[in-house]
Amino acid sequence: MNLLLAEITGILLSIVVLLPFVLVLFNSSKKSADIVISPIMPPTHIGQLFTNLSNVIHNQNFSYWKSFSSSLIITVVSLVLLSLFSGMAAWVLVRNKKNWSNFIFMLFVAAMVIPFQVVMLPLLSTFRSLSVFTGIQFLNSYTGIIFAYLGFGGSMSIFILHGFIKGIPYELEEAAWIDGCSPEGTFFRIIFPLLKPVQMTVLILNGIWIWNDYLLPSLMLGLNGRIKTLPIAVSSFVGSYVKQWDLILTAALLAMIPIIILFVFAQRQIIQGMVEGAIK
Repeated sequence: MNLLLAEITGILLSIVVLLPFVLVLFNSSKKSADIVISPIMPPTHIGQLFTNLSNVIHNQNFSYWKSFSSSLIITVVSLVLLSLFSGMAAWVLVRNKKNWSNFIFMLFVAAMVIPFQVVMLPLLSTFRSLSVFTGIQFLNSYTGIIFAYLGFGGSMSIFILHGFIKGIPYELEEAAWIDGCSPEGTFFRIIFPLLKPVQMTVLILNGIWIWNDYLLPSLMLGLNGRIKTLPIAVSSFVGSYVKQWDLILTAALLAMIPIIILFVFAQRQIIQGMVEGAIK
């Protein structure tokens, strides 16, 4: 009885999770008028999907490949830097037993509960001032948006890695130091490889957030700037008086496809990392 209840619950949860994607797929295969009339009905002509895809990809306002490249650059560079710097910071905070180490860690934890809406206007003014002071363009540039993601994603990443590093035996590092390994060598040769399971979790959580984020890029890059991520590009089909639902939903489908492909090919590593992290 309990097994049957668990199966029914699993099926219902699967339907709830998959329903939004199915609706996007259905409506990407319709004309805009058909979407307004019957948004939940299956499409009658699947060929309309390829027509919509062609219209979106070749639309000058959307610029799919350019937007895809921008999203890819921002996501990959941000994840690489988050993985590296968060791991280094968490390791130092764990192994340093002084009071200032605990204080800094609690600052990172406290930063996780601050709503983004509270800091978004000070963020813009600060980056504008930094651009004037340093001569480095922080607004409407890759540098600024990546730097912002490091700040907003670092707190959660350090929090997760901090707990995992506590479970790594300190004797491993002592053995490395006895063999003449420097602190940098100890981290990159001993600690960083051991972080692979939990790093996968960090990369997944931050990667989905960065790829799908709309608010921060719209503030940092602008809706009509030279750099557009895919979520910003999708909004180009939404006007004050006209909403091209067929193109909006098809563009949203195109924005989801890379993440879906990534999950399909990386699901083994994802599951392995979660299992190793649980065992650890």
